[in-house]
Amino acid sequence: MQNILIVVDMQNDFIDGALGTPEAESIVPIVKDVILAHKGRVIFTKDTHSPDYLLTQEGKNLPVLHCIKGLYGWEIADSLKEYAKEVVEKPTFGSVALAEQLKVENEKSPIEKITLVGLCTDICVISNALLLKATFPEIDIEVISSACAGVTPESHENALNAMKMCQIIVK
Repeated sequence: MQNILIVVDMQNDFIDGALGTPEAESIVPIVKDVILAHKGRVIFTKDTHSPDYLLTQEGKNLPVLHCIKGLYGWEIADSLKEYAKEVVEKPTFGSVALAEQLKVENEKSPIEKITLVGLCTDICVISNALLLKATFPEIDIEVISSACAGVTPESHENALNAMKMCQIIVK
């Protein structure tokens, strides 16, 4: 049985770059501790945009250039890079490709639990958690709240409460 940890968007632009926050900076060592304690597979996601990001629907609604492929802000935080052996790039909040990949793999080697940590609780963590819960309604999907940070502390809490309502385990 697979036990999978998904580390969502622990990238420089979300930590101390274009969209960084003190809360995001504070979870980096916690995320590292979770990775080190995890017994199983670790998959990182990377928010990945092109230089024309501001012309996209997302860019028009969030007009801040961030996570431009190949630039420093797109990179995984230095203290976590060595653990990012398996990385899924995603062009938007949730990764349909990751859910589809795990669905195929689950048929060969069943998944027992999927745990999520990372940034931002209220955008990409919740999007991926809900996608995975919809894909795997009978698998425990869990989020470690202390290893996540939102755009604001209030939106972090709102996202955690929304995930609880959707039967995602929030620890």
